[in-house]
Amino acid sequence: MTGTWPRTALALPFIGTALIVVLDYLSGTEVTVEPALTAVPALAAVVSRRTWYPLAIGLCTEAVAFLMAFRGDALGQSVHTASVVAIVLVAAIGWVSATLRLRQERALADAQLVASIARRVLLRPVPERVGTVRAAVHYEAAAAHARIGGDLYEVVNTRHGVRAVVGDVRGKGLGAVETAAAVLGAFREAAHQEPALDRVAGWLAVSLDRALHENDHPGVEEEFVTLVLIGVGPDGAAEIVNCGHPAPLLLRGADVRPLELAETVPPLGVLDPADVRPPVHRTVLQSGDRVLLFTDGMIEARDRSGAFYPLAERFPRCADGRPADVLRRLHEDVVRHVGRQLGDDAAMLLLQYDPPLTAGAHLPHQNGALAPVVR
Repeated sequence: MTGTWPRTALALPFIGTALIVVLDYLSGTEVTVEPALTAVPALAAVVSRRTWYPLAIGLCTEAVAFLMAFRGDALGQSVHTASVVAIVLVAAIGWVSATLRLRQERALADAQLVASIARRVLLRPVPERVGTVRAAVHYEAAAAHARIGGDLYEVVNTRHGVRAVVGDVRGKGLGAVETAAAVLGAFREAAHQEPALDRVAGWLAVSLDRALHENDHPGVEEEFVTLVLIGVGPDGAAEIVNCGHPAPLLLRGADVRPLELAETVPPLGVLDPADVRPPVHRTVLQSGDRVLLFTDGMIEARDRSGAFYPLAERFPRCADGRPADVLRRLHEDVVRHVGRQLGDDAAMLLLQYDPPLTAGAHLPHQNGALAPVVR
């Protein structure tokens, strides 16, 4: 490929030149189409990333212009002189344009490489199995060339069980990335140290408050983070803490329901950290249960008529196969619903409770009923 053009596109300037020569021949000597040759080096600058290509084509075009003028006995005419000068100018402008475009492409490639590395450091790949759960994540940044945004996720295996977080930073850009990094760094430490999930949320609130006071990017005083924490013990006992975030979805068999909690707290960054005391809600997962955590970029995706994406309705339809396959199908489905790229960052984390079998162990009886959420 040459830029966004196939290599065969390099022949377009020669084809254009040939067409102009044929047109000039057919028009006779009374009418000259020599000025049309000025478009040829401009076309060369468009189809090639080689900075020398517009200059080389311009040189060839000048030779053709002189041959056409000689044939039409127009070497001394002003139209020939103007055509020669115009070809030189267009070739020079094409060279400058190709040079600047190449520099921009290199800068963009470098920025994307740095963003990809930053994403792998900040948003680390999630293993297929983490303790007693199978896990998968799908993340899509809203910016077309971005690799990272304000959404965050993490899954860790601790002595307290598997713990996961999905969150959304208000805002976009580097400021949101800084805030997400602060929350994730705190979670990775607190998830291992704090036995109680509500204490983990308190730890995150303190770390976020400190980070917001240390950062000085525009709009930092208005930033906050919505997030949901979940912990899954070896026996399937699950704990959930929600800080102003969309409720996770629990899928058991063909039945899906949101884990809407009776009481939540505002997003982190709204209250003083000392006042962040979220209730812990508890439920019991059965083998094969799937819990989908997501950001509002999924449920706020609209089609052309303004209808929101019905995630709870589509989740069971896409739930066959491995967790990674489920998230891939959900992403493809929401893109079809919207009909274009999503307008907001969108992250999904799927946890499937799947404890490994041991000798003499038996799977818990599944009757298909959803266990109630108990505080």
